[in-house]
Amino acid sequence: MKSYWEVFVNGYGGYASYLWHEISHPNLHNYFYWLILVSLIFLVFEWSRPWRVNQPKFRKDFWLDAFYMFFNFFLFSLIIYNAASDVFVKLINDSFLKISGVDLQALNPMRNWPFWAILLMGFLVRDFVQWWIHRLLHWVPRLWEFHKVHHSVEQMGFAAQLRYHWMENIVYRSIEYLPLALLGIGLYDFFIIHIFTLAVGHFNHSNITVPGYISAAVVGALVGIVISGSFFEVNLVNSPGLLASIGIIATSSLAFSLMLGPFMRKIFNNPEMHIWHHAYDLPKERKYGVNFGLSLAIWDYIFGTDYIPYDGQDIRLGFPGLDKFPNDFIHQNIHGFK
Repeated sequence: MKSYWEVFVNGYGGYASYLWHEISHPNLHNYFYWLILVSLIFLVFEWSRPWRVNQPKFRKDFWLDAFYMFFNFFLFSLIIYNAASDVFVKLINDSFLKISGVDLQALNPMRNWPFWAILLMGFLVRDFVQWWIHRLLHWVPRLWEFHKVHHSVEQMGFAAQLRYHWMENIVYRSIEYLPLALLGIGLYDFFIIHIFTLAVGHFNHSNITVPGYISAAVVGALVGIVISGSFFEVNLVNSPGLLASIGIIATSSLAFSLMLGPFMRKIFNNPEMHIWHHAYDLPKERKYGVNFGLSLAIWDYIFGTDYIPYDGQDIRLGFPGLDKFPNDFIHQNIHGFK
């Protein structure tokens, strides 16, 4: 059995090799270039059809947020997180095995489920757990100090999604690991879910507004891709031909647009809803925040934390005391420890 030190050291070397391979070998399963592609798409939309027309194309802190994107998506894992998280996972697995006699690595109640069902369950469970963690970041004063980094955005844009304190990675991953592992979800590489949630997060923070039937069509197309397996190699042996795949994607896109278009803003988070999560001024009875959804909006409507009093297109963003909050990367990332 590997020692914790071996796991720690191997975590650094393994992730460094992985990151270099990501950069040097572009392909359809490459997070690094998907981040760039998705970001460029939203940048084009923001510049061509902005919701807040008076906001500069290179909004305030645009380049700071661009650096945060790559730091939190890649560099932080290389510098701190990946090796430490490997040790944490081993510690949790060993402790759980010792206490309960159950091996989390071997536990997989969904092993016989179809792949689409595993994806759906993984997405729903992960988003629900993260919704509660997000509320926790607002409720607990110590965690709120870290979360202030994300709320220090004063002009909203897609890259603001990944402006957050590195401690949030630790909080999210530590709390969400056990429920996901108990379901066996942690055993799968949810590439499709990661890219989908990345796109939804970019959308929520972007300076655009999109009718529900269009966003529903996009979601339908993504579902069609999963079903057909034509792009992501889910099951290349039995996947349909190219024309059949295109037909499945187009049919799924049209069906979602017609069926879910009128309800999309109640189901999925969106810029008009999420802008209020970043509002500077909120009613006293909402002092712990509103609209906590990451990808799905349904949790806020179910638990009564939804809040869209009017079109918040040009509302002030931030929090009281923002004028004294650090505005550079270094000081933002050491904030919260004093």
